[in-house]
Amino acid sequence: MKTSILSFPDRGRWGNSRWRGNCSGWVYHHLFTEVYRPKLFVDPCVGSGTSVDVANELGIPAVGLDLHSGFNMLRDSILDAVGQPADMVISHFPYHDMVVYSGAVWGSDPHPDDLSRCASVEEFVEKSHLALVNQREATAPGGLYGTIIGDLRRKGKYYSFQSEFIARMPGDELKAVIIKAQHNTQSDRKQYARMGMPRIMHEYVLLWEKPANTQVSLLTTLAQMATQANNRLQSTWRVVVKEALIALGGEADLSELYAKVEGEAMEKVRRNDNWKAKVRQVLSTNPTVFSQTDEGRWKVAA
Repeated sequence: MKTSILSFPDRGRWGNSRWRGNCSGWVYHHLFTEVYRPKLFVDPCVGSGTSVDVANELGIPAVGLDLHSGFNMLRDSILDAVGQPADMVISHFPYHDMVVYSGAVWGSDPHPDDLSRCASVEEFVEKSHLALVNQREATAPGGLYGTIIGDLRRKGKYYSFQSEFIARMPGDELKAVIIKAQHNTQSDRKQYARMGMPRIMHEYVLLWEKPANTQVSLLTTLAQMATQANNRLQSTWRVVVKEALIALGGEADLSELYAKVEGEAMEKVRRNDNWKAKVRQVLSTNPTVFSQTDEGRWKVAA
């Protein structure tokens, strides 16, 4: 049955149960039998081989690639490695450093391109974005690409990797967000003395569909993603300026508005030497949101 919530306490007979962080084979079985049956499946982060084992059992041609076997999805083309586009390319990334792989689960030394060895969350998200773009490039028009990812709580801060990935990939290609319950994790056996927030007991399966009629190059696609990100930033600036005006009683002159934004806006928003020009641009280019009085003061449009 097609559903947006999955729960498989049994990992199944596929892959290696001793491989830390591996995914239940029933997830892939569900994807292949209930969501989309590919003619060629590729997993560029195959780990112990669970996904390929499931595909082979179902008679689906499959290719498994991984850093531990010499394939680097941050430097090597998935498409070139496989030799032809696949109509399903699914990865299961490490969840940053939650489980460290190179030099621990496999190999004797840390690998600089191991996603579980990233020095920061920002580095992990940026490298994961590159890997997802690589997957998209290896996907045939009309095919599905995606990843299985969980979120991370570290030192009281919550990192939503799934929301970061969705924000960075083409918005009009997102097809499904499936919630997968986690079972039999090591954290289940731990007691936390000061656990104020709920434990993270779920992961996400994110699926995008590459347009069937696309003739757009990778660089053009990346440029479109940058435009998408810029549009979100523009929207953020509108919210900042509007909220500042509301806090000032609904009307203010530029000097008052500058002082309010500078004093209270998020550091990320005003990490721009020309932020005052950005405020003026937002005011002047959004006539349905902001208007100017005869005295030259700005207010939220009626």
